[in-house]
Amino acid sequence: MMFLGVATAVVGAAARNINISAFEIGLLLAFQNLGFMVGVMVAGALADTRQKTRILMVGSLILAFSFLTFYLWELFWLNVAIMVLIGVGVGSYEGVTDAMLLDLHERRQGLHININHFFVTFGSILLTVYLIFLDVDWRRSLVQSAGVVLILALFFALSKVKRGNEVAEPYMERIRVLSRDRSVIALFLATALVVGVELGTLGILTTYLMELRGFSQTTSKIGLLVFLLGIAVGRVVIGLISRRDRMIQQLLLLFSLATLVFAGLFFLSVSGWTYSLIFAAGLSIAALLPLMITLAGQIYPEMAGTVIGSIKVAIPVGGILIPLIMSLIARQYSLRASLIIFPLALLLAFSILFLQFRRVPRLDSPAT
Repeated sequence: MMFLGVATAVVGAAARNINISAFEIGLLLAFQNLGFMVGVMVAGALADTRQKTRILMVGSLILAFSFLTFYLWELFWLNVAIMVLIGVGVGSYEGVTDAMLLDLHERRQGLHININHFFVTFGSILLTVYLIFLDVDWRRSLVQSAGVVLILALFFALSKVKRGNEVAEPYMERIRVLSRDRSVIALFLATALVVGVELGTLGILTTYLMELRGFSQTTSKIGLLVFLLGIAVGRVVIGLISRRDRMIQQLLLLFSLATLVFAGLFFLSVSGWTYSLIFAAGLSIAALLPLMITLAGQIYPEMAGTVIGSIKVAIPVGGILIPLIMSLIARQYSLRASLIIFPLALLLAFSILFLQFRRVPRLDSPAT
C-alpha cells in the first residue's frame, strides 16, 4: 500500500524535471483517477469470485511496467496512457487488500484495515521527508519502486489465501443490490467527503500556513509532516480500540470531533498551538475511511470485494470534487473563505451517516 503514495506523488515529483505544464499535470492526474476507478471496481468485483493473490499479482505487474516506462519517452499521450495503467495498478491494490484482510481475520477487522491504510500514510511520510531533506531523483526512485513491485508480484504468484463465501450472483446483479441500499449510498457519499477533506488538506496546508499563519517553506512542510504523523498515529491507535458493536457510534464521534478540530485549525488564531491542532486534525480524520470500509464489508460479507470496490470509487470523486469547490471559492472570494469547505464537508458527512444509521441495529460481534 505504500506504493499508493508513490503513484500519487509521481507527477508532482517529476513535473519540473520533465517540463510539463499545469494543464498537462491536470490531465495526467485526471486520467490516473480514471484508471483508479476502473481498477478498484474491476479488482473488487473479481475479489469475490477469484483468488485474490492472483489479482494482486496482475496489478503488481501492471504497476511495475508503468513505473518503468513513465516518461521514458517524451510523447505526452503515451504517458497519459501509462498514467491510466498506474491508476489501474494502485486501484487493484485498493480493491483487493481490504477484502482479503476481511477473509484472513475474523476478529479485530477494523484494526487490520486501519493498519493497512497506515502504510499508505507511512509511504506519504517517507516521501515528504525525502522532499524536505534529500534531492529528489524521481527516475531512479521509480525504477527502484518497479523492482520492489516485481518482487511483490512474484510473492503473490506463489501465495494463496483462503477464499471467503462464494458469490453466485453476477456482477451487475450485485451492483443493482448495492445501488438500492441506502447504507451503501451513505457510506459512498461520506467516503467522498472525507477523502476530499484529507486530500484537500494535504494539498493546501503548506500554502495556508505560509500565507495566513506566517510560516516559512521549511516550517510549513514540517506542518504537513505533523498532519501525516497524526493520521499515521490515529490509524494505529483508533484501530486498536475500535469495536464492531460500537463502530457506528465511533464513526459519528470521530466525525463530530474532526468537524470541530478542522474548524479550529483553519479559523481560530492559536499561534502557539498550531502544530498541536494540525496533529489533532490528522488524528481525528485518520480512521474515518478505514472504519467505513470495514463497516461496508461487514454489512455485505458475502460480497465484500464488490461493496468495498464500489465505495472506493468515491476516493477519486472526493479527491476531485472538494479541492475543485475550494479552488472556485478561493478564486471568487479568498483563500480563508475557501477553507470553510473542510469543516462543512465533515459536518455533512456526519449528518448523512447519522440520519442513515441512527436506527440501524448495532453489529453484535464483540470485536473487529
